[in-house]
Amino acid sequence: MTARAARPAARILLLDPDDRVLLFRFNPDDRPPFWCTPGGALDPGESYCQAARRELREETGLDLDCGPEILQRTVDFVTIEGVPVTADERYFLIRSESADIDTGGHTALEQRVMTRWRWFDRATLRALDEPYFPEDLAALLDRVEAMT
Repeated sequence: MTARAARPAARILLLDPDDRVLLFRFNPDDRPPFWCTPGGALDPGESYCQAARRELREETGLDLDCGPEILQRTVDFVTIEGVPVTADERYFLIRSESADIDTGGHTALEQRVMTRWRWFDRATLRALDEPYFPEDLAALLDRVEAMT
Protein backbone atom coordinates (compact mmCIF):
# COMPACT_ATOMS: atom_id res chain seq x y z
CA MET A 1 0.00 0.00 0.00
CA THR A 2 1.33 3.43 -0.97
CA ALA A 3 1.78 5.90 1.87
CA ARG A 4 -0.38 8.99 1.58
CA ALA A 5 1.11 12.46 1.89
CA ALA A 6 -0.54 14.95 4.22
CA ARG A 7 -2.17 17.75 2.25
CA PRO A 8 -3.56 20.72 4.15
CA ALA A 9 -5.90 22.54 1.76
CA ALA A 10 -8.28 25.48 1.63
CA ARG A 11 -11.51 25.01 -0.35
CA ILE A 12 -13.93 27.75 -1.32
CA LEU A 13 -17.69 27.72 -1.59
CA LEU A 14 -17.99 30.76 -3.85
CA LEU A 15 -21.55 32.00 -4.30
CA ASP A 16 -22.65 34.60 -6.83
CA PRO A 17 -25.50 37.10 -6.28
CA ASP A 18 -28.01 34.39 -7.34
CA ASP A 19 -26.63 31.91 -4.73
CA ARG A 20 -25.10 29.74 -7.43
CA VAL A 21 -21.85 27.96 -6.57
CA LEU A 22 -18.78 28.11 -8.80
CA LEU A 23 -17.22 24.83 -9.94
CA PHE A 24 -14.31 24.13 -12.24
CA ARG A 25 -14.37 21.15 -14.61
CA PHE A 26 -11.19 19.11 -14.47
CA ASN A 27 -10.29 16.93 -17.42
CA PRO A 28 -7.21 14.98 -16.27
CA ASP A 29 -5.31 12.54 -18.46
CA ASP A 30 -5.70 9.55 -16.13
CA ARG A 31 -9.41 9.60 -15.13
CA PRO A 32 -12.85 10.76 -16.21
CA PRO A 33 -13.71 14.48 -15.96
CA PHE A 34 -15.05 15.88 -12.69
CA TRP A 35 -16.11 19.21 -11.19
CA CYS A 36 -14.62 20.77 -8.06
CA THR A 37 -14.81 23.91 -5.94
CA PRO A 38 -11.97 26.43 -6.15
CA GLY A 39 -9.08 25.94 -3.76
CA GLY A 40 -5.91 24.03 -3.22
CA ALA A 41 -3.00 23.11 -1.01
CA LEU A 42 -1.43 25.50 1.44
CA ASP A 43 1.97 26.98 0.63
CA PRO A 44 4.66 26.59 3.33
CA GLY A 45 3.97 28.90 6.29
CA GLU A 46 0.53 29.83 5.01
CA SER A 47 -2.63 29.67 7.14
CA TYR A 48 -5.83 28.11 5.79
CA CYS A 49 -7.43 31.56 5.53
CA GLN A 50 -4.40 33.00 3.69
CA ALA A 51 -4.44 30.03 1.30
CA ALA A 52 -8.17 30.47 0.65
CA ARG A 53 -7.69 34.11 -0.30
CA ARG A 54 -4.65 33.31 -2.49
CA GLU A 55 -6.41 30.42 -4.25
CA LEU A 56 -9.50 32.56 -4.81
CA ARG A 57 -7.38 35.29 -6.38
CA GLU A 58 -5.34 32.87 -8.53
CA GLU A 59 -8.27 30.77 -9.74
CA THR A 60 -11.01 33.40 -10.12
CA GLY A 61 -9.31 36.80 -10.19
CA LEU A 62 -11.37 37.86 -7.14
CA ASP A 63 -9.60 39.32 -4.10
CA LEU A 64 -12.20 38.98 -1.35
CA ASP A 65 -12.18 38.44 2.40
CA CYS A 66 -12.61 34.72 3.02
CA GLY A 67 -14.48 35.11 6.29
CA PRO A 68 -14.59 32.33 8.86
CA GLU A 69 -13.95 28.67 8.20
CA ILE A 70 -17.33 26.91 8.01
CA LEU A 71 -16.33 23.26 7.64
CA GLN A 72 -13.39 20.91 8.11
CA ARG A 73 -13.13 17.43 6.66
CA THR A 74 -10.50 14.81 5.97
CA VAL A 75 -10.56 13.02 2.64
CA ASP A 76 -8.27 10.62 0.77
CA PHE A 77 -7.73 11.07 -2.96
CA VAL A 78 -5.10 11.13 -5.70
CA THR A 79 -4.08 14.60 -6.87
CA ILE A 80 -3.98 15.67 -10.52
CA GLU A 81 -0.22 15.13 -10.31
CA GLY A 82 -0.82 11.49 -9.30
CA VAL A 83 0.10 11.80 -5.60
CA PRO A 84 -2.02 9.85 -3.08
CA VAL A 85 -2.92 12.24 -0.24
CA THR A 86 -4.89 12.53 2.95
CA ALA A 87 -6.25 16.05 2.73
CA ASP A 88 -7.19 18.17 5.72
CA GLU A 89 -9.64 20.44 3.90
CA ARG A 90 -10.99 23.64 5.42
CA TYR A 91 -13.95 25.26 3.68
CA PHE A 92 -14.67 28.97 3.46
CA LEU A 93 -17.96 30.53 2.32
CA ILE A 94 -17.42 33.58 0.11
CA ARG A 95 -20.15 35.63 -1.50
CA SER A 96 -19.28 37.61 -4.61
CA GLU A 97 -21.20 40.63 -5.85
CA SER A 98 -20.37 39.55 -9.41
CA ALA A 99 -20.48 36.37 -11.49
CA ASP A 100 -17.47 37.54 -13.54
CA ILE A 101 -14.42 35.27 -13.29
CA ASP A 102 -10.86 35.83 -14.53
CA THR A 103 -8.83 32.63 -14.92
CA GLY A 104 -5.68 34.48 -16.03
CA GLY A 105 -3.91 33.49 -12.79
CA HIS A 106 -4.10 29.75 -13.48
CA THR A 107 -0.86 27.80 -13.48
CA ALA A 108 0.19 25.88 -16.61
CA LEU A 109 -1.22 22.66 -15.08
CA GLU A 110 -4.51 24.36 -14.20
CA GLN A 111 -4.76 25.77 -17.73
CA ARG A 112 -4.36 22.26 -19.11
CA VAL A 113 -6.75 20.36 -16.83
CA MET A 114 -9.28 22.97 -15.64
CA THR A 115 -11.06 23.14 -18.96
CA ARG A 116 -14.26 25.00 -18.00
CA TRP A 117 -16.00 26.76 -15.17
CA ARG A 118 -19.67 27.22 -14.45
CA TRP A 119 -22.04 28.59 -11.83
CA PHE A 120 -24.50 25.95 -10.57
CA ASP A 121 -27.76 26.35 -8.70
CA ARG A 122 -28.55 23.43 -6.42
CA ALA A 123 -31.14 21.83 -8.73
CA THR A 124 -28.69 21.82 -11.66
CA LEU A 125 -25.95 20.51 -9.41
CA ARG A 126 -28.14 17.62 -8.22
CA ALA A 127 -28.96 16.75 -11.86
CA LEU A 128 -25.33 16.88 -13.04
CA ASP A 129 -24.29 13.64 -14.79
CA GLU A 130 -20.57 14.03 -14.00
CA PRO A 131 -18.96 13.60 -10.58
CA TYR A 132 -18.35 16.67 -8.43
CA PHE A 133 -16.52 17.26 -5.20
CA PRO A 134 -17.30 17.48 -2.43
CA GLU A 135 -19.87 14.80 -3.24
CA ASP A 136 -22.34 16.24 -0.71
CA LEU A 137 -22.02 19.80 -2.03
CA ALA A 138 -25.76 20.31 -2.66
CA ALA A 139 -26.61 19.23 0.90
CA LEU A 140 -23.78 21.39 2.24
CA LEU A 141 -25.22 24.40 0.40
CA ASP A 142 -28.64 23.61 1.90
CA ARG A 143 -27.04 23.72 5.38
CA VAL A 144 -25.24 26.96 4.57
CA GLU A 145 -28.51 28.57 3.48
CA ALA A 146 -30.17 27.48 6.73
CA MET A 147 -27.30 29.05 8.73
CA THR A 148 -27.51 32.43 6.99
